[in-house]
Amino acid sequence: MKRAPILVAAAVVLTMVLTSVPSSAGTTVVNWPQFRFNKKHTGKNPFETTINKSNAIFLGPAWQAQLGQLVQSSSPAVVNGVVYIGSTDGRLWAYPADGCGQDLCTVPLWSSTSLAQILSSPTVSHGIVYVGSQTDLNSNDGKLNAFDAIGCGAPTCAPLWQGLAGTESILDSSPAVAKGRVFIGAFDGKLYAFDANGCGAPTCEPLWTGTTGGTIESTPTVVKGVVYIGSDDGNLYAFDAAGCGASDCDPLWTGALGGPAFSSTPAFFKGMVYIGADHSLSAFDANGCGSPTCDPLWQAVDTSDFFNGSPAISGGRVTIGFATGLAVYAAAGCGQPTCDALWTDFGTGFQAAVLSSPTIANGVVYAGRNTGEVLAFPSAGCGDTVCFEIWKGFTNDPIVSSSPTVVNGTIYVGSADSNFPEDIQGRIYVWQLTA
Repeated sequence: MKRAPILVAAAVVLTMVLTSVPSSAGTTVVNWPQFRFNKKHTGKNPFETTINKSNAIFLGPAWQAQLGQLVQSSSPAVVNGVVYIGSTDGRLWAYPADGCGQDLCTVPLWSSTSLAQILSSPTVSHGIVYVGSQTDLNSNDGKLNAFDAIGCGAPTCAPLWQGLAGTESILDSSPAVAKGRVFIGAFDGKLYAFDANGCGAPTCEPLWTGTTGGTIESTPTVVKGVVYIGSDDGNLYAFDAAGCGASDCDPLWTGALGGPAFSSTPAFFKGMVYIGADHSLSAFDANGCGSPTCDPLWQAVDTSDFFNGSPAISGGRVTIGFATGLAVYAAAGCGQPTCDALWTDFGTGFQAAVLSSPTIANGVVYAGRNTGEVLAFPSAGCGDTVCFEIWKGFTNDPIVSSSPTVVNGTIYVGSADSNFPEDIQGRIYVWQLTA
């Protein structure tokens, strides 16, 4: 199969991540409502209690869900018993999070009308699913799409409303919802802010935009009234989430990354913001430095290999995709401007890029590798400078750029099955403990 290049030319859903409704097994049900799990985008689920570093070896395939074309970058959201994900044929899919009782589920709860292309990950907030797309392959226009989380009573649902996000598509940037606003970046180099309730019309103009000096593939992170987002001009941008009273706003400050951010999403942890770039991981004071342009407090730099994806933070450590594995750093730095890794996680077997962002849950870190695998490592290391995987899960397609969602004793990730015709290759792969 030859793949076309990917663009570069309602019931109320609780906003709390942890719900108060017990399951039939007496355990508390946890929601994963957005890319990187929470609003700070730390990539850590602190509520996972089922899978751990001792029993992860017993993970096995539970079921799969059939989508349209392959999944690239879009990562699953799991809210109130439904798993949502986008595919490159422009459809948003909703399946029961527990599957359908079969190995392969082929009938979704509902799916969206075709939006040309979705690489964005869905975000669920107050009963609405938001996702970015390229809506028209001919015009390339970007759209923020809002759907009722319970569907529309029909197999195929159109958006409740769409936000007009410029003349370039939305790629890996995913929606962030905060205080009644939805924020998303687009390939035209702008951050867009919309009213989360829409505007009472089918299409809505943004409340305001923030302009950067390059294309945006990064997902915005909104914390304490500030929107942080990376740009491919090699900078982290911080904007006032309330806007500036004008249609286009200047940043509060910018931080130099030393290279394009690509799809790396800022992570907020204890007053610090962490973000990757092509050859670096940078840590900034979240309040800036008192000047329009700020240098990082510390960086990890490698000019020969690439940092990939978004950082995950747990146990005072930052984990990020690096070359063909993961690299782990002290979140507080090392007392020097440039810091070395505490250790690296290395997957055995055939080597390929780790473009998936790592996910941390209950002492285990998970990431997809472009060998058709999801790898698991102990998140606290192994006592050596190189640690090897404790588990591998396999898909039937080499590309695993979707980031794992680990919630309620279950692992979800998007990919494809290249053994099927192109228009039904897309898959959600699901693993659970088998012993």
